[in-house]
Amino acid sequence: MGEALASVTTGISEKPTADHARDIIDGIMGQFISGDLDAVYVVYAQFRSALSTPPTASRILPVTPPERTGVAPDYILAPSAEAILSDLLPLYVRNQVYRALVETSSGEQGARRTAMKSATDNAGEMLNVLRRTYNRTRQAAITQEIAEIVGGAAALE
Repeated sequence: MGEALASVTTGISEKPTADHARDIIDGIMGQFISGDLDAVYVVYAQFRSALSTPPTASRILPVTPPERTGVAPDYILAPSAEAILSDLLPLYVRNQVYRALVETSSGEQGARRTAMKSATDNAGEMLNVLRRTYNRTRQAAITQEIAEIVGGAAALE
């Protein structure tokens, strides 16, 4: 089994673009085409919901064609199928990387939103506890003052 190579890219903004995907994958595709790499996987946070973004590994190279079912249609292609695939496959691979970037960014934004909502809810709860504590202390002080006034009036009688 060959040695696994890893490529790490950082500094991509929270708004990934197709150019980011191209910058990441073009050199790696060149290594794959030259035979330096047997397969290319992208690991990303798959966005399912704001609360669920499980880590996911997806093989993007080599591209696996879908299984054919039924009779294969007979098409005449111009330019040839090979020419079309040579143009479309790099775009498909870039799109897979772009999808991973967008899903990861979406997951991060969802996690931020959830964290901010939790922080807001906790702050509101803390304010309620502090407000009740303040009101109880104030009420106890007022009751104490009334008791002292009543006690002082009773002593004067």
